[in-house]
Amino acid sequence: MWMLNKPEPVKLIVGILAADAGCLTAARDRILSEFGPADLISDIWPFTQTDYYADEAGEHILRQFVTIGKLIDPGELAAIKHKTNKMEQALAAQLETGLPRPVNLDPGYIELSKLVLASTKNFSHRIYIGDNMYAEVTLTYSKGTWIDYRYTFADYKLDRYHDFFNKVRERLLEQIRNV
Repeated sequence: MWMLNKPEPVKLIVGILAADAGCLTAARDRILSEFGPADLISDIWPFTQTDYYADEAGEHILRQFVTIGKLIDPGELAAIKHKTNKMEQALAAQLETGLPRPVNLDPGYIELSKLVLASTKNFSHRIYIGDNMYAEVTLTYSKGTWIDYRYTFADYKLDRYHDFFNKVRERLLEQIRNV
């Protein structure tokens, strides 16, 4: 008989790219009102690894990560990505910056061995997760370190991100132990 294992709960993380501090605050507030209280919020860093988003969000983009206190089922990721897409559209209309996409929200999850990000775009390293969404393993965790891949976004290779992801992983481990 084949045994099916229910997936372990994971830590929801949302990466925010924002045109300015006001957009960042509005995005963070919207995330928390939709998904629940945060338990970890990263520092704010300049996003300078690429100019890919400059036409949509301006020249001085800010980056921040937020994790939600309540653990989720990893099977919820496609639905969460749909929600964050709608949140981006609502924020673009609300913020009136003159930019087409002043906020970019990238949901994913951290489990003990990896960081997974959702995407609307297919590519060779992404798998279909249902409901017109894809996902990729952006980083894996092994022997105390985060390991990136050739397709990993440049900013996700930064030590300061890894330091924050370590805190998220430690918090997840603490939550799993207390269940």
